[in-house]
Amino acid sequence: MKTDFFAETTEQSTVKATIVSKYFWAWAKVIIPTAKKGPNRIAYVDLFAGPGRYKDGTKSTPLLVLEQAITDPDMRTMLVTHFNDKDEAHVRERERAIDQLPGVKSLAHKPVVHNEEVGTGIVAQFEKIDFIPTLFFVDPWGYKGLSLDLVNLVLKHWGCDCIFFFNYNRINMGLGNPLVRQHMDCLFGAERAKDIRAQLEPLAPQDRELLIVEHLSKALGATSGRFVLPFRFKNAQGSRTSHHLIFVSKHFRGYEIMKEIMAKESSLQEQGVPSFEYNPADKRFPLLFELNRPLDDLEEMLLDQYQAQTHTMVEIYRDHNVGRRYIKRNYKDVLKSLEAKHKIICEPPSSARRKNTLADSVKISFP
Repeated sequence: MKTDFFAETTEQSTVKATIVSKYFWAWAKVIIPTAKKGPNRIAYVDLFAGPGRYKDGTKSTPLLVLEQAITDPDMRTMLVTHFNDKDEAHVRERERAIDQLPGVKSLAHKPVVHNEEVGTGIVAQFEKIDFIPTLFFVDPWGYKGLSLDLVNLVLKHWGCDCIFFFNYNRINMGLGNPLVRQHMDCLFGAERAKDIRAQLEPLAPQDRELLIVEHLSKALGATSGRFVLPFRFKNAQGSRTSHHLIFVSKHFRGYEIMKEIMAKESSLQEQGVPSFEYNPADKRFPLLFELNRPLDDLEEMLLDQYQAQTHTMVEIYRDHNVGRRYIKRNYKDVLKSLEAKHKIICEPPSSARRKNTLADSVKISFP
C-alpha cells in the first residue's frame, strides 16, 4: 500500500528530498529577478505530495520547500505552492503539518492543498493554464500519472522545470504487462514503448535498465534540445536499482545547477567524477577506485574531439559535458593536467595565472 511508503525515512528518501529542495532554492534564486519584472510570482507544484512527514517525524519535500521560502523575503512574497495527493488521509496530515510550520502565515500566498487523482483530467486542466515560472515535482508510487503529455505541457512555459521520481522495478515489470499497457504508452509514447518491448526480452537486468532509462531520456526530449539528467537509487543492500530521479529542463543553466547538486549527493566519486547514484552499500563496501580512472578517459576524449581546435575552457565544458557524468571541476582538472604534460597550450599560460587555477576565459589550443 502507498501508506507503507511513508512509514519510515530511508537514506534514499532523504537524499531525494535534499536534491529537490536544494534545486528549488537554486532555481528560485535564478528565476526571481526576471519574475519580478513580469508575474511577480513563482510556483512549486507537487502532484503526489504525500502526508508531509514520515511516521518518524522527518519532513518530506513539501515542508522543506516551505521552510526555505519562509526564510527568504522574496520567496515569502512571491511563492505560490500547490500540493496534491489522491489519499484523503495524506491530505489531512499534510494540512496539519503545514499549519504547524513556524512562520507559515508570513507567506503571502497560502499553500493550496488538493485531493485529486493525477491522470488525463489534470493534463486537460494544464492545457488551459498559462503557467508562471514553476518547478514541478512528480513522485508517484508507481507509474500512474506519469505521462509525456504532462511533462510536455509543463515545459512549454518559460521558467518551468520538471523533476520526477519513479519506481524503476514497477516500470520494468509494467512494460511486459498487458494490463498496464496504456500507462506505459502514456509514459514512453506508444511507438517507443512498442520498440522497448521488442528489445527487452533477451536482455540481462543491467542492460534492461540502461535501455529503459535511455529511451525515457530520449522521450523526454534529450535529443530535441531539452536537458535530461537521471540519478539512480539502489536498494538498501546495494544489489539492485530501486528508483530513478529524472530532471528535465529547457535551459543549460538549470542542467548545470542540478548536475552539481546531484554530484554532491552521489555516494561514490572516482577521481572526483561523481557516479550520479546513491548506493547505501558504497559506505560499507568501498571500491578500488583506481581500477576505473574516468579522468584518464576524459583526457583522451578531449584530445581526440578537439584536435587542432582552439576554444575557451567554458566553451569546451558546455559543449562536451551534456549527457556525461563529468562536472565543471573535472574539466578544469583535466585541462590543467594536459597543460602540465605539454599536450595542450593555454593562453594565458599557467605561469601567468594564479597557482592551480584555470579561469573560464582561458583559451585552450589542442595540437
